Amino acid sequence: MTDAHLDHEASHATETSIHATLSGYLTGFALSIALTAIPFWLVMRGGLDNKQATALVVVGFAFVQIVVHMLYFLHMDAKSEGGWTLMALIFTLVLLAIALSGTLWVMYHLDVNMMPGMQNMIHKP
Repeated sequence: MTDAHLDHEASHATETSIHATLSGYLTGFALSIALTAIPFWLVMRGGLDNKQATALVVVGFAFVQIVVHMLYFLHMDAKSEGGWTLMALIFTLVLLAIALSGTLWVMYHLDVNMMPGMQNMIHKP
């Protein structure tokens, strides 16, 4: 191997090992506990005045926890793997958005275009 190749491997190894420290893992663990305990406490306490607001707060904490796990445990950022992990994540999110929005669109149109007599059969007590 050439010296340039060894230097590149050494710089790549130190670049990824910077994030994989005990303090980084402990920070991620503490954040994960807090991001789990706060919504749990919020729901067990009875939530906010509005159930929809409580659900939105819990979903918001869930998204923040996803980001914490991606940064502290999966070590995904714009620099890792030359940016390809971030591109794969964006591609996955786009596919998920297409699938979710398509499913919701189909379900909405099935509900709107249901035969009139069928709605009375479904909503009988």
